[in-house]
Amino acid sequence: MSDEDEMTYARHDTVEGLLQRGRGLGAVRALQDPQGTAGFVYDGVRRDWRWDSTDDRALYLARLVRDLELSPVPVIARLARDEETCLRACEVLELLALGGSDEAREGLRKYVREGEHWARVVESVSVAWPSEWWEDLGDVARARIGGEAELPWYREPWTRFGIEVQSHPFAPRPSLAGLYDDELLALLADGSTECATKVDALRALSGREPAEALIPLVPSLGTPDGRRPLPLVRRAVERLGALAVPAARGWARDGRPWLAQLGADVLADHPGPEALPGLVEELAEQWAARAWCGPDRTARRVARFGPEAAGAVPYLRRFWLTTPHSYERAAFLEALAAIDRGGLDHAYTESLWDCEETARLAGITSAPASPEVLERIAVLRDDPAETPEVRAAARARLTPPTSSDLTFVC
Repeated sequence: MSDEDEMTYARHDTVEGLLQRGRGLGAVRALQDPQGTAGFVYDGVRRDWRWDSTDDRALYLARLVRDLELSPVPVIARLARDEETCLRACEVLELLALGGSDEAREGLRKYVREGEHWARVVESVSVAWPSEWWEDLGDVARARIGGEAELPWYREPWTRFGIEVQSHPFAPRPSLAGLYDDELLALLADGSTECATKVDALRALSGREPAEALIPLVPSLGTPDGRRPLPLVRRAVERLGALAVPAARGWARDGRPWLAQLGADVLADHPGPEALPGLVEELAEQWAARAWCGPDRTARRVARFGPEAAGAVPYLRRFWLTTPHSYERAAFLEALAAIDRGGLDHAYTESLWDCEETARLAGITSAPASPEVLERIAVLRDDPAETPEVRAAARARLTPPTSSDLTFVC
């Protein structure tokens, strides 16, 4: 959250509180009273209601401004504030422009010509927008770059503008994508392989079926100082799932803290039946403490028990309804569905308006096929500001199965 003014979340069942949390229901209710909720929407731009940086609000806010037919002028005005506020407003305006707002697009272009943090803004729009929307700003950039304290770090859009950037010595490494699994594993097992190459090998393996032969190599995949695992090791182990549990028992007793922690986490993620009461109690304690960071992991562990974890349902529902940490919200819904899918149609439907991509994806997959739901999924499919993953999922949900997709039983 930002520190502008004193910030306290409104009740989770009010429109203001729902919008602060990025809940889909907040967007739906705001559409029913555009003028009455406009102030709450603009407040979401003025103040950063995200619990931390993993939460997403930009597309949520941009859609609210667009769908409520609000003026983007107050958002454009935020560009003149400090750099953090400027960049938050910039992201909302970029998405508004992609959604068809000429006023938002011209507001950002004008800021590049006149604003204080223009360099960061032009870097941002060069990523978010089609090149024809910004490449004509090269003359402005060349005229203004001399006033910056240092050369830009990023290559684009500066090299396209013919502006020097800070040098970054880089020796490209050959791609390992063409190697077979056993060749990649041999690189990981070889003590003389450089750390960067091992990371490349782990990256290449991450796009394939989990390799059980990786398990005995894990203890050797730490940094040279022995203080932490190499990048992507934890992700590789998580993909192995329960296959890593036997080895994890030994890792958990290892003298290296990183390996002991990794082993403990694997065991916690794959608990036996005796662990269920403790996990429900852990979730209850997290709720009592209003611990907004971390209960998603507890929820995933509880979900593994399915209907046997019914005692966790009240806490999962409370977290789903009230958490300001929107990044974790989908995990609570996923856990609720694993325990008892009944009664969740409204939650999946609401998720189609949620601020988080993971929630929208869950809604696309699981919301019932009512006219309202199918209409909303079509909106997500056709929205140029939406993420490619959500648009693809929406397209797949709305595409009728072909005859080859159907199985007939005689």
